[in-house]
Amino acid sequence: MDKKVSEKRAVTVRDFAERKRKHEKLVVMTAYDALFGRLVDESGVDAILVGDSVGTAIMGYPSTLPVTLDHMIYHASAVRRGVKRALIIIDMPFLSYQASIESAVLNCGRAIQETGVGAVKVEGGNPEMLETVHALVRTGIPVMAHIGFTPQSVNTIGGARVQGREQAGAFAIVLELVPASVSERITAAVGIPTIGIGAGSKCDGQVLVLPDVLGLNDTFQPKFLKRYAELAQEVRSAIGTWARDVRNGSYPDAEHSF
Repeated sequence: MDKKVSEKRAVTVRDFAERKRKHEKLVVMTAYDALFGRLVDESGVDAILVGDSVGTAIMGYPSTLPVTLDHMIYHASAVRRGVKRALIIIDMPFLSYQASIESAVLNCGRAIQETGVGAVKVEGGNPEMLETVHALVRTGIPVMAHIGFTPQSVNTIGGARVQGREQAGAFAIVLELVPASVSERITAAVGIPTIGIGAGSKCDGQVLVLPDVLGLNDTFQPKFLKRYAELAQEVRSAIGTWARDVRNGSYPDAEHSF
């Protein structure tokens, strides 16, 4: 990592707006534990999202729905212990903020208080979420919004919905699986940064899931994903070699014994 990156101060939500103003791309990556939190932080990313994708990427669930707030607090706390510079954002899981504004404020407040992260992320495109975002921000909780679209909804996604989240005080918004032409228009229309995943190159930044980028999850290959390593095979090979050494008695040898 560049020495200049390691010497930078901690990233804050204010830096997101400044990056958009300067037309500097934002880099966001997921992490779920202290080890990878440290490695991702040292790589120089701007923010680390402790995503509810932990449910499928790490915990083995078929979806993110079984992930609880306690799960997210556990993983975000671990990441926090490994990170010194990047802004950490905790993904609020299903039913932790949708039931009422009061429960959203209490649960998001608990997440911030118990983990020490810098912001929360909430999903949803319904009008009620505008009130929730506004209440969270008014309470002093920085919010990253997240809206996913399908091609069939291009004509009804409503710039008003995105701009509503901006006016409610969200500091950034994730655009997931949005046609590139639509995300380009949204990015130009709003004053907060857009972070894309499967949303083209015109967003103000990009986010991907760490095991996917590293090729650890080699059974998952959506169109938008570019793998930057093929670590699944490296892991299999390394452990297989160690297992053979154990079975044939060559490990541990004298060099690796006390």
